[in-house]
Amino acid sequence: MKLLSIAIPCYNSQAYMEKCIESLLVGGEDVEILIINDGSKDDTAKIADAYAAKYPTIVKAIHKENGGHGSGVNAGIAIASGLYFKVVDSDDWVKEDAYLKILDTLRELTGTHQVLDLLISNYVYEKEGERRKKVIRYTNALPQGRMFTWSDVGHLRTGQYILMHSVIYRTKLLRECGLKLPEHTFYVDNLYVFEPLPYVRNMYYLDVNFYRYYIGRSDQSVNEKVMMGRIDQQLKVNKMMADYLIDKKASLPNKMVEKYMLGYLDIITTVSSIMLIRIGDKQALDKKKELLQYIRQKDRAVYRKLRYGLLGNCMNLPGRTGRWITVEGYKICQKFFGFN
Repeated sequence: MKLLSIAIPCYNSQAYMEKCIESLLVGGEDVEILIINDGSKDDTAKIADAYAAKYPTIVKAIHKENGGHGSGVNAGIAIASGLYFKVVDSDDWVKEDAYLKILDTLRELTGTHQVLDLLISNYVYEKEGERRKKVIRYTNALPQGRMFTWSDVGHLRTGQYILMHSVIYRTKLLRECGLKLPEHTFYVDNLYVFEPLPYVRNMYYLDVNFYRYYIGRSDQSVNEKVMMGRIDQQLKVNKMMADYLIDKKASLPNKMVEKYMLGYLDIITTVSSIMLIRIGDKQALDKKKELLQYIRQKDRAVYRKLRYGLLGNCMNLPGRTGRWITVEGYKICQKFFGFN
């Protein structure tokens, strides 16, 4: 059995996937690299097969019909043989020294009397043209050097929430929680992080800058113009997150889990609302009202907490001037945190 399975969902990734794969091969025989060709129309399949032939004990090439990023992640979870599971996008890469330290840590924690469910590490915004790279760390909120539970989690600041880039889940936990991401849908990485959280008991934080998150291609799903063009998919994921939290709320194991998940939902709902404000036409503003009404009808308590959180502080400013102030505030955060 491998220590860590790493899934790389690929769609027309020939231009950059080799950098990603090469950075992961450093893990050697402890690692299983699953290159998942999601119906690509370029040379992605050939590149995947070449790596699988060259490194038959490390790399597997999986070819499937196009189903989107979520479908690729689902395929990876289904066939992974590693104790732990990581998703790395094909245009991203990892840092060697941090990678080796993560593998050492997973090795040390495996077989102890406590079962590790989630390992968290830092990620770096590798934004094209930016000399100063923004690092997302969690040293203020998460204990170091030991396993911890939700009761030990401190306050995570805005912009510091845990993304797909931060997490390595226990593979069996992903299967046991029934995670199945929707196909042909963008922004499902939020569901990938969000849905397993109620099942997480033991965590470990490693303060290393492991994941390098590339931002710079005009066709990336996180590009602001692309997000506005795909706003209906963002809203779909937003509503699925709200539904999931509302459904699980009564059975959550700890108040801190609920607090964190509410905060995550707050951020995603705020992003959705800002994108709709930036689109700015009547249809988009109606969709913003409908999103908030949807959450309100599902659970008034969740809605009220969002109204008094980041969403409430940013989104309740009235009229055209209020919307302008909201967008300008978003631009400041955008520049500071380095996203989009």
